[in-house]
Amino acid sequence: MCSGFEEVINSLHSSMKYDIYITGSNAFLLSSDLATLFTGRTYEIEIFPFSYKECLKYYAGQYSLDRYVREGGMPGTLLYREQDDKYKYIRDVFETLIIRYITNKYSMRNKEVIHDLAYFMMDNISSLTSANNISKSLANANIKITDKTIKLYMQYLKDSYLFYKVRRYDIKGKKYLATNDKYYLSDHSFRYAIIGTKNMDYGRVYENIVAIELLRRGYEVYVGKLYKKEVDFVAIKQNEKIYFQVSDDISNQKTFDREVTSLLEIQDAYPKILLANTHHDEYQYEGVKIIDIEEWLKL
Repeated sequence: MCSGFEEVINSLHSSMKYDIYITGSNAFLLSSDLATLFTGRTYEIEIFPFSYKECLKYYAGQYSLDRYVREGGMPGTLLYREQDDKYKYIRDVFETLIIRYITNKYSMRNKEVIHDLAYFMMDNISSLTSANNISKSLANANIKITDKTIKLYMQYLKDSYLFYKVRRYDIKGKKYLATNDKYYLSDHSFRYAIIGTKNMDYGRVYENIVAIELLRRGYEVYVGKLYKKEVDFVAIKQNEKIYFQVSDDISNQKTFDREVTSLLEIQDAYPKILLANTHHDEYQYEGVKIIDIEEWLKL
């Protein structure tokens, strides 16, 4: 917030006496802005909300996956005991650091539109999404906005680190697809704090948790497309590639068959993993590893 501060930082850097760390909320300074101010001199360290494993460590083991699903890993929530207070804090983060930042930075006149868009995207995490489809859906709710503007606003929400975009990948054709991406919340607790806990869609939230965990572990993450089927995630790190399906409950045989079929149809030798609430030790089904999602999150 100090005009010309970058000149001081550059001066300190030029002295070659210091390691310099610039931290703070993206509401005041995005990494793209830093890159402009300190061309060729910066290295970005991206910080994610706490993982389930980190929360377990913080609470000395007195913690559960169900609690993590409800409360998420936003560090500021650890100061509060009651869930309502935690959600109030998260709503404040959403309004102050994201919405107010976006509307002020880009001088937006219609501030309600960015709210409506954020609510829609939160309600549809893990669904294939395009600016055109969102524009049509909002139009049905008498909210008129062009797909071009929607695309721009979606980028604002991504730049503010509220959402991460996951592109689609054609597994058979080994190419990236340009349409219908998926968006995941940086922390799933935003969904419950902002739009409520009435419809606890565990499947979507588990998928969101796994997406962010894979990013946290340093993988490039894509949504896999195989003919007419979908693989939740293709995780790539250098020469490593892993296919993931994520489900809440696979105790029903029909559900299990549906989830595992997409993995079994992949014709290569890379690892294939189905994560679900099994409450059992890891086992294999025709080469597919079936792993309890809580145990995987502890790794």
